Amino acid sequence: MQNQEGIRLQKVLAAAGVGSRRSCEELIEQGRVAVNGIKVNEQGRRVNPAIDLITVDGDPIAAAAGFIVIALNKPSGVVTTMKREDDRATVADYVANRSDRLFHVGRLDADTEGLILLTNDGNLAHGLTHPSSEVNKIYLARIKGAVTKTEISALTTGIELSDGFAKADTVSIVGATPGETAIEISLHEGRNRVIRRMCEHIGHEVIQLVRVQFGPIKLGDMKLGKTRVLNHTEVGSLYRAAQLVKDEAAI
Repeated sequence: MQNQEGIRLQKVLAAAGVGSRRSCEELIEQGRVAVNGIKVNEQGRRVNPAIDLITVDGDPIAAAAGFIVIALNKPSGVVTTMKREDDRATVADYVANRSDRLFHVGRLDADTEGLILLTNDGNLAHGLTHPSSEVNKIYLARIKGAVTKTEISALTTGIELSDGFAKADTVSIVGATPGETAIEISLHEGRNRVIRRMCEHIGHEVIQLVRVQFGPIKLGDMKLGKTRVLNHTEVGSLYRAAQLVKDEAAI
């Protein structure tokens, strides 16, 4: 049932950054927009972006309800907290110019660099970090010494740490120099310093650790300390990863 008190759909789409008002009208005419799983092809449809699920080509547009997701390439030494920390730099410092109340999605320890997501959608933050979602994260690690196939196997088979069993999904060697090995490691859990502890368990100290991917979102060529607002397609992919939206065909 159409919400007669809501906002025109094309206006909501344009405000979400999908395109100009006219291009959004064309998307509606082409049947590429759905509200609560039902395709819309007439102009003038009114919606409530706070409660209606609006999708374009199957991707939800969180920004329509004022939600945003920001990617930050966190430098080493920066603490993952939205609170001020004495004289230490925090991720909050990089979005201090924003009025939104932002949450960090999971954590990176102070010594770890790379991709961290910030959002004002608490449900999304919770969904992406809940164990049931099993959202994958990928890291590049420089570690001391030469890594053997047996040690790689140990990381993917699983290791008993002081706080329980830990297991990488995949591990591969991506480079090596005298005295160092570079590995790519993916896993879907987020315990404190878990990669560093796993590597220490097999006898290798981590020299540098960088998260290069969180779920479907990649760090890419973002420079250290820089931020960018994710577009509606990227946000939609995160909603799917967090299991907060189903495919339209299944609705």
